[in-house]
Amino acid sequence: MSGNAIDAEPGTVYLVGSGPGDPDLLTVKAKRLLEECDVVLHDKLPGPEIIDRLPEDRREDVGKRAGGERTPQSEINERLVELAREGKSVVRLKGGDSFVFGRGGEEAEYLAAHEVPFEVVPAVTSAIAAPAVAGIPVTHRDHASSVSFVTGHEDPTKAESAVDWDALAATGGTIVVLMGVGRLPDYTTALLEAGMAPETPVALVERGTWPGQRVATGTLETIVDARDEAGIEPPAVTVIGDVAGTRESVVEFLQNDYGAAGDAGAGE
Repeated sequence: MSGNAIDAEPGTVYLVGSGPGDPDLLTVKAKRLLEECDVVLHDKLPGPEIIDRLPEDRREDVGKRAGGERTPQSEINERLVELAREGKSVVRLKGGDSFVFGRGGEEAEYLAAHEVPFEVVPAVTSAIAAPAVAGIPVTHRDHASSVSFVTGHEDPTKAESAVDWDALAATGGTIVVLMGVGRLPDYTTALLEAGMAPETPVALVERGTWPGQRVATGTLETIVDARDEAGIEPPAVTVIGDVAGTRESVVEFLQNDYGAAGDAGAGE
């Protein structure tokens, strides 16, 4: 769809990535659409400061419900179509980039199938931003010339994982796992069994760019204990590879607003 619209058009759905969570890291277009649109459908991942800035009468929370239940994706899809057909301009706000493990592709397909105009508004994915503000580059000329992005939260209806951990272990590049805090023991074990060195540096960045960001560091062999000691919880990004070890050389001088200079815990 066209990316040249000046105003939020009635009857159009905007699939907007909010970036990693800091309101200052919203794109100019995302900020403008949030100000102009009739309604915003969001979950928790855009970050508390971004959500709190949305007028209550123009926002709908389609994330977790009371008791831990989630709004089914089918309901979200139907609601997007319903609002657009009422002539409203609708922002579907996702954390990071909506097309990177954000189900934006599924929503785009559903909107197209129902002939609802939509536009994709890209953003900085937390897979890159969260490590960066913690002092970790996902690529580095001396350490990693490739990076692989992996979801730690696959569709539970799958018979088996689609992630080839053996192949990832053999690449020699950086592995970034999103939504993988709970399954950390599973994939670190898989990588060790695939032959990745136990001393491979690993970092966990919790709530990257949010207030209260925390970082736990360790190795492939010790990171589970470091996670437990620090009490790292979702949302968090896992960075596996030699690039995670470069943080030590820059963290003392790293200046930002996220508290990235302080480790929540370490396990070497």
